[in-house]
Amino acid sequence: MDDTAKVRQLRIVVEAEDYEEALAFYRDVLGLDEQASYSGDGGARVAILDAGRATLEIANSAQKAMIDDVEVGRPVAPRIRLAFEVADSRGVTERLVEGGAELIAPPTVTPWNSLNSRLAGPADLQLTVFQELGDSAGAHED
Repeated sequence: MDDTAKVRQLRIVVEAEDYEEALAFYRDVLGLDEQASYSGDGGARVAILDAGRATLEIANSAQKAMIDDVEVGRPVAPRIRLAFEVADSRGVTERLVEGGAELIAPPTVTPWNSLNSRLAGPADLQLTVFQELGDSAGAHED
C-alpha cells in the first residue's frame, strides 16, 4: 500500500451531553492537550484533544471477558472502552477520581505486567488507565 492510501490519524468522536464537564475532565484533569476547537451555528462546539499515539485494538468476546475479569473481577465493559497509557497509574487514577470519574476497579497488576485501573468518565466513556511495568511473557492488552 502506498503512503497516500494509509491512515494517518485515528480520531474518536464522542457526543457529550455535558460538553463543558467532558472537556474539563479530559483536557484539564486527564491532561489531553487541546489541538483545536471550533464552534458553529446553533451552539455547535467541538474540541480536538491530543491523546498521543493511537491504536485500534480489536478483541473478541472471550478476550473482552478475560480483560474485565483481570481488571475488575466481573463483566462491566461496554462495547467500546478507551485505554490511556500513563507513567503513573496510581497517581493518574487518584487525580481522575478527584476530578469526577467513578472508580470501577483500583490499579491492579495484570498478567501482561501492566498496572491497570478502570474508571467511568464523563460522556458515558469507560476508561482503562494503564502503566507498563516492563517485559512479560504472554499476550499484551491494555
